[in-house]
This record gives sequence, structure tokens and C-alpha cells, in this order.
Amino acid sequence: MDDRAIRKAPILIARALGAALLALASLVPQAALAWGGYGHSTIAEIALANVRPQTRVRIARLLAASASLGTPECPVRSIADASVWPDCIRADRDHWAYTFPWHYQTEPVCQSYDVKANCARGACVSGQIERDIRVLKNRGLPRAERLRALAFLVHFVGDIHQPLHSGDDGDAGGNKVRADYGIVPGLNLHWVWDGPLAERAISSARPSLVRRYPPDEKARLGGGTVADWGRESWALAKTFVYPVSTGKDPCADGRPAEAKLTERQIEAAMPVVRKRIEQAGLRLARLLDKTLG
Repeated sequence: MDDRAIRKAPILIARALGAALLALASLVPQAALAWGGYGHSTIAEIALANVRPQTRVRIARLLAASASLGTPECPVRSIADASVWPDCIRADRDHWAYTFPWHYQTEPVCQSYDVKANCARGACVSGQIERDIRVLKNRGLPRAERLRALAFLVHFVGDIHQPLHSGDDGDAGGNKVRADYGIVPGLNLHWVWDGPLAERAISSARPSLVRRYPPDEKARLGGGTVADWGRESWALAKTFVYPVSTGKDPCADGRPAEAKLTERQIEAAMPVVRKRIEQAGLRLARLLDKTLG
């Protein structure tokens, strides 16, 4: 190695370490992001690509009322903005803390699923989806109110398709389960499913998940009721997320304390995550066509 290469070596090493640290930082849990911003915006973009033209026009008209929401730090100028707005406003606890329980409806995976449980006065994800549909249908309401309902609906349809927003093992939907994601330690199981798993599943999908789906795929992936979607997520948490992530049956081997996702386990999760993202996007498109089209 010549003198110039020797002098450059510390700089190159520092740059490599910096890049590695930035990559790791992207995996650290960020406050109040379910499915991660990338997951939610992908679901929204799938929906927008698959709604009728008339629905797209009416969505654009509602988005034009963004300033009337009174949340300049959290604008809603696009459907991607709308998809993360309910998480963005959570930074303002004084005004929006009452919405926090709306993002989930966890049921114990070792008991039977009851869609009416854990939803007092509609304060759960399924109850709010139903409410948002009613508000959007009412064209006599102010545009700002209907835009809020649109943003919540886009977001909550994503949330209800995340298995750990419906299934729980006494661990706050996996938030209390320490998890290693490959070589990245110190995360939690919920965040792994919200963030890095979703990001990898979406970015590695071929063809892209954001596309116009043919009628047969829409029929196969886009059906069911709100109750069905929550039940599907709960069942996935029970039969896939906990067993695959922890190596234990949560109902036979006790509550897992930690999860270590190897490359093999991560690869096994990819098609499951992709399907939930696609289902959420196509089901959202169907709801938007019914309520706005």
C-alpha cells in the first residue's frame, strides 16, 4: 500500500462506518409509526392506483382542503400524506391523545377472537373504520371533517392489516418482546413488523406492489368485511408471527420474552407481509369507491 492509500484508509473506514450507522439508525423505532411511513404510503398508493377515475377526482377535491385541518406540521396534500397524518398528529398529545386507542384492537391470541371486544364506544380500529366510512359518505359535512375521515380511513385500513395490531399475547402487541432483526439487536417484535420487515418486503417485490391490479387479483385479495380483516390479522399473529419469530407456540410454550429473526425467518415473512400490504391497498380502494365514487 502506498503512502496516499495509507493516508486515505482512516477516511474510507470512517465513511463506511458512518454509512453503516445510518443504515442501522433507519431500523430504530420511530415514535408513533405503524407499518412505518413507507408501509402506510404504499398501501395508499396501491389504493389510488386501483380506484375509479371519479373517485380519484373526489379524493383530490378533499385533499385541496388540507389547510383547513389546522395541522401545518402535518399537511395532507396527497394520499400518501393522508396515510401517515394520524401518526404525525400524535406528536401533539394535548389535542389528539384521545385518538391513540383507535389504531389497534388487540385480542389475546390464546383466546377466541371477538370483534366487539376491546372497543368501548367505538374507540378501536374497526369501530373507527366504520365511523370514517359514514362520515365520508355524508357530503353535507364540511370538507375538513370529511378530509379528516379520509386520512383516518386510509391509515386505519393499513393498521388493521398489521397482525400485531389485532393479535396480542399480553405483551402490548409484541412491543414488550425484545427482538433482533438479523444482525440488528435491541428492537421489539412489533416494530420489526411495522418497520424493517415491511420496508424490505415492499422494496424487494417484483412486480412492484404499487400498480393497477387485474380484476382476478382484486377479487382474490380485495374482499371481506372489516371484522374479517381483524380476524385474519389476529390469526396470523397466533399462527405465524409469534411462532416464526420466537420459535415457540405462544399458547403451549408460554409467553416469549425475546425473538431473534434470522435471515431464513425474515425471508419466510416476506410473502406474508406483501400479501397484507396488497390486501390493505385493494380493500381500501374498494371502500373509497363505495364511499366516494
